Amino acid sequence: MKDIASSPIHVVGGGLAGSEAAWQIAQAGIPVILHEMRGVRGTDAHKTDGLAELVCSNSFRSDDATSNAVGVIHAEMRLAGSLIMACADRYQVPAGGALAVDRDGFSQAVTSAIDGHPLITVLREEIQGLPPNDWDLAIVATGPLTSPSLAAAIQAETGEDSLAFFDAIAPIVYRDSIDMDICWYQSRYDKVGPGGTGKDYINCPMDEAQYNAFIDALVAGDTVGFKEWEGTPYFDGCLPIEVMAERGRETLRHGPMKPMGLTNAHNPTVKPYAVVQLRQDNALGTLYNMVGFQTKLKYGTQAEIFRMIPGLEKAEFARLGGLHRNTYINSPMLLDGTLTLKSRPGLRFAGQITGCEGYVESAAIGLLAGRFAAAERKGIVLAPPPATTALGSLLGHITGGHLVSDDEPGKRSFQPMNINFGLFPELEPGAITKPEGIKRFRGKDKAIMKKQLMAARALRDCAGWLEAARSVGQPASSAALLSADAM
Repeated sequence: MKDIASSPIHVVGGGLAGSEAAWQIAQAGIPVILHEMRGVRGTDAHKTDGLAELVCSNSFRSDDATSNAVGVIHAEMRLAGSLIMACADRYQVPAGGALAVDRDGFSQAVTSAIDGHPLITVLREEIQGLPPNDWDLAIVATGPLTSPSLAAAIQAETGEDSLAFFDAIAPIVYRDSIDMDICWYQSRYDKVGPGGTGKDYINCPMDEAQYNAFIDALVAGDTVGFKEWEGTPYFDGCLPIEVMAERGRETLRHGPMKPMGLTNAHNPTVKPYAVVQLRQDNALGTLYNMVGFQTKLKYGTQAEIFRMIPGLEKAEFARLGGLHRNTYINSPMLLDGTLTLKSRPGLRFAGQITGCEGYVESAAIGLLAGRFAAAERKGIVLAPPPATTALGSLLGHITGGHLVSDDEPGKRSFQPMNINFGLFPELEPGAITKPEGIKRFRGKDKAIMKKQLMAARALRDCAGWLEAARSVGQPASSAALLSADAM
């Protein structure tokens, strides 16, 4: 039997998933070697060599654990002692009902915690192929920006084509360049979220003529060349703004530019035809990102078109939008229920390369991969989280996929997915009952109750799973071991 103290688990990739996996392993008392190539080799999207750098939005999305699946996975990860959630909570910035973070402070906190852990060693080096065989336990968490050499090695090992899609980045605007005589502060429907006030977004109003001129400019805009990426499909949750505009003139007005729930503070009697929202991007409140405005427009074209937006005529951009390639494997065919590559025992995958989508989802799969690897090192069989939990439903999507097509029996259609209640098992029959004193109970009210019941069931079952895990030697919650000094 291997000596736990002298047999580290290797984690390749220091993004959200890799950092979380390393943390979970170390908190289980097992040494970790975390390999991160940034610091030696950069990527097309990252700007620093910090661990868990956020390259797209700074939002972890809804933090409502009572009726939103994203909020539920937040809560489950906190129960499991997630490093990513601990640092996100510490560096949150106002964002209505969402959990958004100061991206620099967040990354620095994760980096500090990882560097300061006595059982984690960080090696700045590029791993160009699959982990060598003498790494008996390893996790590949290289994310959407996996290096070409490693991607080729994965493809050679699996015999399956790796799929890919474009991931576009939204611009960031300096707050003091926004014209607040035109714009106003307000969260949609005045919603107050964690650390918020109900006035957490800057809103830029458009009338119908301005909106139509903006759509025309987007459609005519000069985009970046696709080159070798041509033909790669987009993930619908992160479509470039100009691609949405091409799908129909009203698409944006019913998407990221919808005016619902907003009242122009400068002209409250006139309803805007469309609204562009900007969300705080750093703790100082000096930077705001354009919500839903991921783009592949060329830089000069971006600045010209986005300055057509009322209130942004003189906007100065701290960062313009960009485009990077995102790769993921056909996980349902390649991975088992513990995220282990079927063709190579001991080698796991985690994060976005597995086909989950989103910051918290990526970190959540890293959390699970870390716990599975730690259990294997200890000789423990760790049961997966129940399918009724957010963690379990996301794991089930990745390792189960979807059977489709009668003419190709067994073929799976696997696409990146954010956590959502559609991945959860249905409630038991009769679980949804009409509250006393309510005459009509259907439609929206019934749907809300269903989500609330699913959320409560998930958190209850997750707590039970973690307690069972603790009984077999896995830490139920390592958050208490994370000191303020470590962040």
